[in-house]
Amino acid sequence: MHNDLDDIDLRILRILQADARITSSDLAQQVHLSQSPCWKRVKRLEKMGLVSGYHAGLNRRALGWGMMAFVMVEIEKQDDSSSSAFIQAVQAMEEVVMFHGIAGPQDFMLVVVARDLDDYGQLLQRQLHRLPGVRRVSSFLSLEEFKGQLHHMPIPAAAAAPH
Repeated sequence: MHNDLDDIDLRILRILQADARITSSDLAQQVHLSQSPCWKRVKRLEKMGLVSGYHAGLNRRALGWGMMAFVMVEIEKQDDSSSSAFIQAVQAMEEVVMFHGIAGPQDFMLVVVARDLDDYGQLLQRQLHRLPGVRRVSSFLSLEEFKGQLHHMPIPAAAAAPH
């Protein structure tokens, strides 16, 4: 957390996260600033890298992605060329909505969406098991989603912010 954020900056971040489509006029009004200083603060927060973009939250089920799986992958070799080929192949898959290199017995974690269990089975057999350098794939199917906004970050109160 940046040390040079004040209460107004943190309120701006909370409001933008809740409603990225808010007008600059409404945002300024909510944080009790005039429009120009508020806009300058937003631009400063963007330049600091605290605002990485403005996103629409999409309903995966409404888009036809009825199931989600957490996929743990262990690769054969941990060298640059093997990892690079695997990473590039995974990044090209539209069904992979989140992708992390991890510490532990597996090397990567993917969050994958599919239309249904049959669709996931096909994806697993035809693509995931055939990714470059894969040794082992383990799937964990999501049964119920309790909190799923991947773009939502907790914003601490100014008093709690580290200095």
